[in-house]
Amino acid sequence: MTTVLEINDRIEKCQKILDTDPNSQIFAALSEALRKKGEFDKAFRICRTGLKIHPECGSAHLVMAKINLDRGLFDWAEIEVNRASKTDGHTRAIELLKAEILIYKGEFAKAVNLLKKFLEINPDDSQINKLLEIARKLPEEQTVISTSGASHSRPNRHEEGPTVVAERIVEPAVELSTTELVERAITLPGIDGALFVNLEGLVVESQWTLKLDESMCGAIMAETGNAVAQELMQNSFGQVQTILIESEDVMFYQMNMEDGFYLFASRSSSNLGSIRMKIENLLNGKAK
Repeated sequence: MTTVLEINDRIEKCQKILDTDPNSQIFAALSEALRKKGEFDKAFRICRTGLKIHPECGSAHLVMAKINLDRGLFDWAEIEVNRASKTDGHTRAIELLKAEILIYKGEFAKAVNLLKKFLEINPDDSQINKLLEIARKLPEEQTVISTSGASHSRPNRHEEGPTVVAERIVEPAVELSTTELVERAITLPGIDGALFVNLEGLVVESQWTLKLDESMCGAIMAETGNAVAQELMQNSFGQVQTILIESEDVMFYQMNMEDGFYLFASRSSSNLGSIRMKIENLLNGKAK
C-alpha cells in the first residue's frame, strides 16, 4: 500500500525531473501521484500541458481519464480512456476503467457486456467480478429507490468493532470560510469536536471539547482516509468522498475536500442520523 510519504517523495522526484526537462514524459507519473494525493486541479493542469507536447502518450490519456472521473467529468473521462485505448490497445487497466466510467454514467448494460468479455478470459479476476456485481446490482437498487421514494439506505452495522462507510460528499451550497464552518459546527447539538485537517495531516482549524488529543485524531484520520482511499481506488471504486467511523466511545465523520478534510466528532450516545443531517445542512448553508 502506498503511503502519503511515498506519494510525496514520488511527487518531489518527478517534479525535479520535469523541471530539468519540461519535455519529459514523467509528467504522466507526476499527474498520477498528484491525483492519488487528491490534488486534482494541479494534476489536471500538468497532465493537460504534457499531452500538448506528447499527444500520443497513452499512459497520460489514461491518467487524464482517471483525473476526470475523480472530478465527476464522466463524458470527458470516457473520451480520454478511448484515446488511451486507441494508442495502447485494449489493455486490462483501460477496459476496467472504461467499465467503471460506464457504471458512473449509468450505462450499466454496456458495462456488464464489457466486463463479461473480460471475465471469459480471466474468470477468477476479483476486480472484474466486483465491478460486474456492482454493474448488475445498481440498476436493481435504483429501481427499488425509485419505487419506494427513499433517498438511500445505510448498510447494516456490525455488532462489534468499528464500522467504516464510504459515501459521496455534499458540497457546500454557500461560501463559508473554513474558520466559520468549524465554529458553526461546534455549536450544533451532538457535535463535540470539529477540525479542518490539511493534506499533510496537520490541524488548521479547531473547535474541540473532547478529552482526546485533536492533533492525534487529525493525523490518525488522515492516515486512515489515505489507506481507505488507496484500497478503493485500487479496486476501481473511485475517489473516497466521505468516511464514517464508529468506535466504542466516539463517532468520527470525515468529509474530504480538495485541500484537506473536515472531521466532526461526536460521542457515541448521539443520534447518528440526526448528526449527519445537521452536518449536511451546515455544509449546505441551512444551519442557523
